[in-house]
Amino acid sequence: MDETYVRVGGEWKYLFRAVDKQGRLIDFMLLDRRNTRAAYRFLGKALHTMAHWPPHSITTDKLGSYPKAIRRLHREGKLSKHTRHRTSKYLNNIIEADHGGLKRVIRPMRGFQTMRTAYATIKGFEIMRMIRRRHCFLCKPKVEGEIQFVNKLFDIAA
Repeated sequence: MDETYVRVGGEWKYLFRAVDKQGRLIDFMLLDRRNTRAAYRFLGKALHTMAHWPPHSITTDKLGSYPKAIRRLHREGKLSKHTRHRTSKYLNNIIEADHGGLKRVIRPMRGFQTMRTAYATIKGFEIMRMIRRRHCFLCKPKVEGEIQFVNKLFDIAA
C-alpha cells in the first residue's frame, strides 16, 4: 500500500491505494491527512475488502504512521498476528508504478472541485483500468459482461 497526492479544490489531498502482488487494485481512499488515523481507516477498509483472503504481508514505504496503524489492528484482532509488515523502498515498486498510470489519466483534468467528485471520478478510472487489464474476476467475458459489471458497481439499474 502507498499514498499519492491529488489536487482537490486547489489543495493537495492524499489518495491511499492498495494493490496485491499481481498489481490488482484492492481498495483506495481519498483523505485530507496522511496521519495514523488515516492509515488506520484505510487499512481497515482494505482488510474488510479482502476479508476472505487475509494478507500474509503488508508492504509500505517508511511513513511512520503505518506501523502504528498496523499495531493497532493487531491489538484489535482485525489483522492476524502472523501478518508481516515490510518497509522496503524496492518492494513497493508495483504500486509506485501504478500511481504513474493513474496520474497520467488524472493530470489532464488539472484537479477536482470537491472530494465527492474526485472520489467518483477516481472510482470510475480505477474500474476502467481494472477492466482493461483483465483484473476483474466478476466480469463475464465480452463487452456485455463488462457493461453489466460497471452497472453493478455504480448501482445503475439496467
